Amino acid sequence: MTYTAFHGFDHLASGSLVEVYSSSSAVPGALIFDEQTGRVVDIDPRYPPSAEIARPGRPKLGVVAREITLLPRHWDWLATQPGGASAALRKLVEEARSNPKMLMRAARDSVYRFITALVGNAPGYEEAIRALYAGHRDEFLAHIEAWPSDIRAKLESLTIPAFD
Repeated sequence: MTYTAFHGFDHLASGSLVEVYSSSSAVPGALIFDEQTGRVVDIDPRYPPSAEIARPGRPKLGVVAREITLLPRHWDWLATQPGGASAALRKLVEEARSNPKMLMRAARDSVYRFITALVGNAPGYEEAIRALYAGHRDEFLAHIEAWPSDIRAKLESLTIPAFD
């Protein structure tokens, strides 16, 4: 996963969470974004990120144990699937994640969150968001032309999957 830190309109760092946090932790008011979701990452400075994070499940495989709630008929169906409920759910999620329309929508939602957090009151904001969701790349780029250069540069890279 890739993260990006901004302070105001200035790009501070991009990279792993450990790298970005190390580069931006001394800057008051810096925001760290998850580039995949566009969400701000909230980090408790008492527990800074490190390369080694202990998690339940199978950490070497990246598997994390969580709880889900399903209706009895869903559990019944899952019980009949080869490999069990977990394998069936992973397969369904992977199929949905590879759907081009879903990927494009997720990319647009990510860009929307990023823009809203950093420049939600900038001139052309609403027009840029409309162009983003309409899939009009040139129009989107025209609306962000007057925005700070670090923001524009990051948006040009973040919007590649949102328009392709």
